[in-house]
Amino acid sequence: MVFHSKETLEHWVAEFIDARSGGEEIRVAVQDGSGGEDTGLVLIPLVAAPNSVWIEPRDIGEELSWHVFIEPAEQTLELTSFELNGLTHELQIAAELCAYLQERSLGHYEPEATPESSASATD
Repeated sequence: MVFHSKETLEHWVAEFIDARSGGEEIRVAVQDGSGGEDTGLVLIPLVAAPNSVWIEPRDIGEELSWHVFIEPAEQTLELTSFELNGLTHELQIAAELCAYLQERSLGHYEPEATPESSASATD
């Protein structure tokens, strides 16, 4: 499985935030991959809604595809037009970041840790 380290994702998220206005609250959390790798989980906090939103990659056959996940709220979300506009802006940032991560991932492979490099680091 192709993965991207937390460090790589933090770098990409910082580039994304620097290139646009908004998204300063986005952060990358540690997520252990199936092989114990340090993959990243991109968290997008919402101000205008209580839902949890995150972005992560999924393997689809030979392809890596980034997806936005939105957990459902426990109750009906009631918003004014102003609040809905704010939520729309937050979700637009999530969509743009998802597309950015997809683009940055094309052809990018993380270097794998080898037993030799681990042994030489401890010598």
